[in-house]
Amino acid sequence: MDRDKLNSPTRGTGRDRGFTLVELMITVAIAAILVSVAIPAYRDYVRRGAIEEVIAALGSGRVAIEQYFLDNRTYVGAPCPGNTRSFAVACVLAAGTYTITATGAGDMAAFVYTIDQADTRTTAGPWGAGNCWVTRKGSTC
Repeated sequence: MDRDKLNSPTRGTGRDRGFTLVELMITVAIAAILVSVAIPAYRDYVRRGAIEEVIAALGSGRVAIEQYFLDNRTYVGAPCPGNTRSFAVACVLAAGTYTITATGAGDMAAFVYTIDQADTRTTAGPWGAGNCWVTRKGSTC
């Protein structure tokens, strides 16, 4: 090999060996922007999953209470659905009426869902309130 080629100024400059500080800072800034968008979207996705879980529990609880009423002609003593991972479920049972209430805990603390013997469904929470079950941010009754 020619010794001049080994020491040639064109053989591997500092630029060929890695990234500059500016390039790394731009990459970090782009990653930070993506994370700032992704985390709230993921949090809403997890909340929607918890809401779907409690709505399923309320629906099956309603069926069980109605079956109990058909057998006993009273709601008193009917089985109340169990808690979910994110909601505490409570029942108020009377002879001719009932209300099942699911109150959020932790990240879901502001959400409350109810259903009664007339199949009246209500929501109270940061995503909306009304006489239906609001399951998505921005949806209405």
